[in-house]
Amino acid sequence: MLFRARQFEFRFPRPAIVMGIVNVTPDSFSDGGKFLDAEAAVAHALELVAQGAEILDIGGESTRPNATPVSETEELRRVIPVIVKLAGKTKVALSIDTMKPAVALAALQAGASIVNDVAANRTDDAMWKIVAEFGAGYVCMHAQGSPATMQKNPVYQDVVREVREFFLERLEKMVAAGVSADQIFFDPGIGFGKTPEHNLSLLAGLRNFTNLSRPVLLGVSRKSFLGKISGDPVENRLPAALACATLAVASGVQIIRTHDVAATVQAVRTTEAILKNVD
Repeated sequence: MLFRARQFEFRFPRPAIVMGIVNVTPDSFSDGGKFLDAEAAVAHALELVAQGAEILDIGGESTRPNATPVSETEELRRVIPVIVKLAGKTKVALSIDTMKPAVALAALQAGASIVNDVAANRTDDAMWKIVAEFGAGYVCMHAQGSPATMQKNPVYQDVVREVREFFLERLEKMVAAGVSADQIFFDPGIGFGKTPEHNLSLLAGLRNFTNLSRPVLLGVSRKSFLGKISGDPVENRLPAALACATLAVASGVQIIRTHDVAATVQAVRTTEAILKNVD
């Protein structure tokens, strides 16, 4: 299985990719404000690369539940200087975490190779046409509603089945818009319009997505449902996130998105070493 993102090609099976999170925001739920300054964001990103990140996911608008929307101008002000500087300092793939086509376009022009779209449930194809034009990678993430509304009362008859059907339906629409299937990977959107029970069902059912012939990304790093299980605050949720990451890799997930790159790389590589010895 091939994943293409402009000049980058990742062929699976291969060791799972760890994607490092770089939040250039004042209000992200776990590290808001720490890397709002461009120089601080770049330094942090380069440290994540040194720890083993093969993709850096750069975002300028928080998508936590009830987050305040950011203007296009402000989002561009936050992320473009970071992408420009990183494009000149590292050879890993850069991802822009945005819902706005104009921000995606500017980021791709600045050196990004992947668009991470939490609004893949969109009704128009403007974002997909930009992805097609640049030959960029595209993270198709499932969400119910928007960040402002998604946690008010998420309801599913069968969350695993419905997310799987969403992926297949989106794949058809994106291909119709000119995006090649090998530019796409899927993200079940843990915490995006889901209750803790929905999240656990998705984690238990990951093989329903890893058998769709496209790579799957999982992002659970420090998320609130982990705290609901353990009772721990955001800064103490790494062990729970690592449990999810190792389960995901054992289920065939190819990309793990995380704030904690070094620990995740160690957990993932250990899991892969064990799986090689399974009869």
